Amino acid sequence: MVKRLTKHGNSLALVIDRGVLDLLDIDADTPLTITTDGNCLVVAPLRDPARQKKVPRGAGECSIESMAEP
Repeated sequence: MVKRLTKHGNSLALVIDRGVLDLLDIDADTPLTITTDGNCLVVAPLRDPARQKKVPRGAGECSIESMAEP
């Protein structure tokens, strides 16, 4: 999936498609963490630490490209 940033006041915004929001159970009130490795930007929902212990690492990983329409 290729996206472009959208002008929002003096900032730029990344619009996230409904399918991705639903998949990650994200809405306008969900706090997000933003990190980078210097090359990639990673935006992830901030989850309860108790939930993190119950869900194995990698269990929720997915490919955004797999959601793209043909």
